[in-house]
Amino acid sequence: MINSELIQRFQANYASDPINQAVENAVARVGMQEASFNNQTLRHHPFVFSHETKKGDITNQKSSGRCWMFAALNTARVDSLTKLNVESFEFSQNYPFFWDKLERANYFLNSIIETVNEPLEGRLVQHLLFDPISDGGQWDMFAGLLRKYGAVPKSAMPETFHSSNSRGLNQFITSKLREFAKTLRDAAASGASTKELEDQKEDMLYFVYNTLVKTLGMPPTEFTYEYRDRDNNFHRIENISPQDFFNDYVGWDLENIVSLINAPTQDKPYGRRYTVKYLGTVLEEQPINYINVPNDVLKEAAVNAIKNNEPVWFGCDVGKISDRTSGIMDLDLYQYDKTLSQPSQLDKAARLDYGDSLLTHAMVLVGVDLDSDGKPINWKVENSWGKDVGDKGIFSMSDAWFDQYTYQIAVNKQYIPEEWLKALDQPVIELQPWDPMGALAKVQ
Repeated sequence: MINSELIQRFQANYASDPINQAVENAVARVGMQEASFNNQTLRHHPFVFSHETKKGDITNQKSSGRCWMFAALNTARVDSLTKLNVESFEFSQNYPFFWDKLERANYFLNSIIETVNEPLEGRLVQHLLFDPISDGGQWDMFAGLLRKYGAVPKSAMPETFHSSNSRGLNQFITSKLREFAKTLRDAAASGASTKELEDQKEDMLYFVYNTLVKTLGMPPTEFTYEYRDRDNNFHRIENISPQDFFNDYVGWDLENIVSLINAPTQDKPYGRRYTVKYLGTVLEEQPINYINVPNDVLKEAAVNAIKNNEPVWFGCDVGKISDRTSGIMDLDLYQYDKTLSQPSQLDKAARLDYGDSLLTHAMVLVGVDLDSDGKPINWKVENSWGKDVGDKGIFSMSDAWFDQYTYQIAVNKQYIPEEWLKALDQPVIELQPWDPMGALAKVQ
C-alpha cells in the first residue's frame, strides 16, 4: 500500500543521492531524452558506408502513415532511374493510397460479413472495428496493390491535401465503415442472406469511392508521361496504363520477392511460414506470408542485395532509441542508466510478448558499412520524412540496433539460402489478428 511512511522513505532515498537533483534540473530544462543523450555515440556514425546502392531524392510522407508505400516505391524507382535513364524520378504515392483505401474498405466489409455470427463484444469483431482503414501496411499488402493496379509517376496523380494530411479523411471513412458494419450485422440478425449483404456492400463501397475521388482525385487508367533523360533528350510515353508502366519501367517479378521476419518468440519457430488472419488489403490477393529466420539470415540477405545495387525494404520500431535530428539509431544513444537509474531489461522476444515493441515504420536500406571480416558495422537508411531530419533525410543504424528493433525485410529469393526457402513448401501457420507480427508500418 502507498502510504505516508512509504513516500517518506522514497523521499529520503532520493535526497541521499545528490546526482538526482542535478539530473532533475537537466530533465526539467530539456527533457529526459536530451538529458540522457550520449554525445560519444555520434563518433560511431560518420555516415560513410563501404557499400551503397543507387537511390533517388529524399521523399516526404508528411502527415500520413504511408511509410510502407514510400519505402516500396523508393525501392522500385531505382530500377526506373536506369530504365528511363534519368537523374531523378518519383512515383505517385497518392495513386496506391487511393486504391489501398478502397480495397481496405472492401476487405473490412467482407470481414464483417464473414463474422456476422461472432459476438459484437468479442475480441475479433472489436479488433476489426478498431482501425478499419489505417494508413499503415506491410510489404505483401503493397505487392498486391502493385500486381493489380501498377504504378504511375508523381505527375500522373499528384498529392492532395488529404493524401498528405490523412487524419481527417481516415476519421470520416472510419466512422462510416463502423456505421456500415452495424447495418450489415443488423441485416444479418434479421435474416438477410449473404448475397443480400454483399449487394448492400456495393452501395457502401460506392460511398467510399465517391469520398476518395473528392479527396484524393480520380486515379488514371492511362496517362502520358513526358521527361528529359540524363543527356537532355526529350521523351514522351503516350497512353500507357499504370500496370504497363510498372512492368516496363520497374519490371519486378513480385513472386520472387519474399518477406523475412525475425520474431524470436517461443510460439514462432524459425524456418516456418506464417500469415495473419484478417490482415490484408486486396481481398483476392494471396495472404500475407512471412518466413521467420534468425537475424543473421536477414542481414546476410540484405548485404548481398545491397552489394548487387538493390535497395531493401525493411520494417522496424523506429521510435526506440533513435534520434530524428541526428538521424542515428543506436542502442548506446541514451544513457538512461545514468540519468534515470535503470534501462529496460527486456530482450527482443520479451518486448514482443509484453507489448513493448513491434513493427511501426518502413524505410529502405541503401547501404552498409562492412568491417574487414565482412560484418556490418552500420546501415545506411533512406527515410521518408523529408530532408530536414537526419543527414538530409538519411539515417545511420548500428548493427546492434538492427538486431533488436528490425523485424522484417523484403528481398529477392536469390539472396536467401535454400534451407530457409523450404518453408514456402510447408503448411502456413496462421497467427491471430492481434499478434505483434500483424502490426502495420505507419509512423509519420
